[in-house]
Amino acid sequence: EAQLVESGGALVQPGGSLSLSCSASGFTFSRTPMSWVRQAPGKGLEWVSDINTGGDDTYYADSVRGRFTISRDDAKGTLYLRMNSLRPEDTAVYYCAAGEYFENWGRGTLVTVSQ
Repeated sequence: EAQLVESGGALVQPGGSLSLSCSASGFTFSRTPMSWVRQAPGKGLEWVSDINTGGDDTYYADSVRGRFTISRDDAKGTLYLRMNSLRPEDTAVYYCAAGEYFENWGRGTLVTVSQ
């Protein structure tokens, strides 16, 4: 059974940085494209970023491009999201999702950007 566990969420001030991790198990991580998706309070799901198998192709939503960096460590079965220059509008629960069609999801980790 595929399992994804996100970690690293925290309260951070505007302009700050944070790194999220997603530990994967129960499937062949190295052969699976991965994504980050977020949900702000009271809003719908928003796709944030994708990374292909191998990690050489990455994609970002316009709202985070240039500030966020997605990466993966296939040896550790872990997906990462490095977030810089955080804004209050980045406040959300961040989920990692596995598969081209987001077949499996974690439970999320809360990022709050506030003074």
